[in-house]
Amino acid sequence: MRVGILALLQESNTFISGKTTLEHFQQDVLLTGEEIRKYFADSPHEISGFFQGLKKAGIEAVPLFAARAYPNGVIEADTFDQLLEQMMQELKQAGTLDGILAAPHGATVAENHPDADGYWLGKVREFIGPDKPFIATLDLHANLSPAMVEATDALLAYRSNPHLDQLETGLRAADLMARTLSGSTYPTQAAAFPSLAINIQNQNTSQYPMSSFYDQISAASNGPDVISHSILLGFPYADVAEMGSSAVIVTDDQPEQAQEMAWAIERKFLAEKDEFEPPFISVEMAIAKITSKTETRFTLLDMGDNVGGGSPADSTFLLHALNENNIADSFICIFDPQAVKTASSVTIGDSVDLSIGAHTDEQHGTPLNCTAEVLSLHEGKFSESQARHGGFTDFDQGPTAIVKCSSGITIMLTSKRIPPFSLAQLTSCELDPGDFRIFVAKGVIAPQAAYQEVCDHFIQVNTPGATCADMKQLDFKNRRRPMFPFEE
Repeated sequence: MRVGILALLQESNTFISGKTTLEHFQQDVLLTGEEIRKYFADSPHEISGFFQGLKKAGIEAVPLFAARAYPNGVIEADTFDQLLEQMMQELKQAGTLDGILAAPHGATVAENHPDADGYWLGKVREFIGPDKPFIATLDLHANLSPAMVEATDALLAYRSNPHLDQLETGLRAADLMARTLSGSTYPTQAAAFPSLAINIQNQNTSQYPMSSFYDQISAASNGPDVISHSILLGFPYADVAEMGSSAVIVTDDQPEQAQEMAWAIERKFLAEKDEFEPPFISVEMAIAKITSKTETRFTLLDMGDNVGGGSPADSTFLLHALNENNIADSFICIFDPQAVKTASSVTIGDSVDLSIGAHTDEQHGTPLNCTAEVLSLHEGKFSESQARHGGFTDFDQGPTAIVKCSSGITIMLTSKRIPPFSLAQLTSCELDPGDFRIFVAKGVIAPQAAYQEVCDHFIQVNTPGATCADMKQLDFKNRRRPMFPFEE
């Protein structure tokens, strides 16, 4: 038996002006053939799970195409067409395949195909025909579409946020493929699409209300014929018709049971919808809390500048607040290539005048003009060996400068946008996390997997920006209507 492996992963934020280009994929992952196996061999990623699971089952894994880019704006039409053309070319040249394991993200938007994942999964199904098993994994933040469900035999989503179970999800998908090819299992699936967008602030699966909700769904989804249950919390920063929560049930040749169980989850979603709407903490409230508890180590989660959600990584609302309040034992990372160049033009230990942050657009504050001491300069490459959000292992934030402004705040300036998924971002630049009481991490849930090791408490701060937690502040034009919380 030979099973082809495909992947196209990108989370697309339609509320930012920049587009995702082919270069963004080339900077992260754009591979074919055996290079895919080499890259993902030992990573905590679902693709690694595909390889490991198929090997265990004695099935040949045939890596064909893998593309991944960091969250950003929608994919340019030409780029998406090129990626799909390359994918289909590899598929055509693969010879006879007995099935396909695929890793779409589920919240990918292209200029020419708003439901990009549904489109490319449909093209693959069209090519392989209706009878060969086609099983795919999904990010928990997928905006599921009927087209994704129709194209595949089974969809299995991550179950943790931060995403720490990607490898496990890939293993589950490979095991299901092996059982399907052996004839012992016949997967059938059904989905439900409640008119509900879940606030990203409440999407931590280890905390209430999500932890309780997941436990209840797991208990209700047991049964001899139930293969998998998946809860998709959705990606709220995509203005597409598919945006919102959903559920997928996969059964062993019991399609009616799958549909009834999916509808039961939909009813539960809607019955508990008010639980998913959190209170918001302002910048001023967050500063008051960290200044009143001087013995507590905090991580301020900058939700309006969530890099893992596609934001520009240069918001300055929290930077200004820390500076104005002289909170010296603080650390923040800002994407600012020009500031890196300016800092790199002087000798380490010297001071330099800098204009830091808020250069991408007008949504994310104003630059901080300050005189700062240049502490060190670095190439900006680092690795993470443990399972962290997104399955990323190798990072490159470009030339990096560590500076300290006159108020005492330590600022990491980077030449490339980088999500705060690893403490190696600090240690690779000779920074000891133990030296700081206050961290600013530009994210919502994802950074918690790394930063929980060095702080006592997280504060999710409702900063303005392209990923603001209050969805009602976003100008949706294409979402479903009515939908909670927009319409009661």
